[in-house]
Amino acid sequence: MDVVVPFRGSPAELEGLLVSLGRLRLGPEDTLVVVDNTPGHTLASDRQGAPARVMLATCLRTPGHARNRGAQGGSGEWMVFIDADTVPAPDLLDAYFEPRPQESTALLAGGVRDEAVPARGSPVARYAHIRGLMGQENTFRFGRWSFAQTANAACRRTAFEEAGGFREDIAAAEDADLTFRLKAAGWGIERREGAAVVHRSRRTVRGLVAQKLGHGAGGAWLAREYPGSFPPRRRPGLVWWGVRTAVRGVVAAARARDRDVLLFAVLHPVELIAYELGRSRPNRPGSDRG
Repeated sequence: MDVVVPFRGSPAELEGLLVSLGRLRLGPEDTLVVVDNTPGHTLASDRQGAPARVMLATCLRTPGHARNRGAQGGSGEWMVFIDADTVPAPDLLDAYFEPRPQESTALLAGGVRDEAVPARGSPVARYAHIRGLMGQENTFRFGRWSFAQTANAACRRTAFEEAGGFREDIAAAEDADLTFRLKAAGWGIERREGAAVVHRSRRTVRGLVAQKLGHGAGGAWLAREYPGSFPPRRRPGLVWWGVRTAVRGVVAAARARDRDVLLFAVLHPVELIAYELGRSRPNRPGSDRG
């Protein structure tokens, strides 16, 4: 299996990522590559003993571009894509094959678990934890438009190459687009919740809003590319719902003295409204994905 991790960030964050990836158990024929998609970065020459090969892919500032470049360097029957803000379980690769996938399956959707945050921890990270913000169940509830998030997913190389890989000209929703194209070609998807990564949550409201703005831009692009997939909500009604939900939640939290109720009441409307506002943003390379 070839593990591909797109990365964008500082040199210090890159070194931290390499340390985190060092816990992943690889077989003798498995490979691990980090694809640095950060504009202006150059390759360091002294990475003796690093658990992963690091390569540059900075022509386009998109995760699709980074993942495609990383996939080209391998030859494994399966490729595993995980995000740089996740921590993989050591047995991730073995768990993907329990049970063995069917021959008609192209995508395996691994588990994505929001990091555990104590009750008095960071409000935004605690919200992500109690909400299950990044779990695969969030994108497997759309019926025919369900898709596998490439925060943690495996793809059969033959199917990936037949489909032409990820779209490189979009900043978000490249995983949904690939899923839809593979489905249209007759390939199947299987869940692998036991093959899990832990997602490092945002710590600030600004970070949460930026993340959802990017997701909203991707959702609007999908709605145009695949009519009927992700229709917009009426913004005035959504804002009014958000205000009423927040007020009711604050009152309920005060009565119960429950911080989690308060966080959900305030931040859930923020999440949904930011997503809808993001639909008016461009989904092009260089846009802030969040």
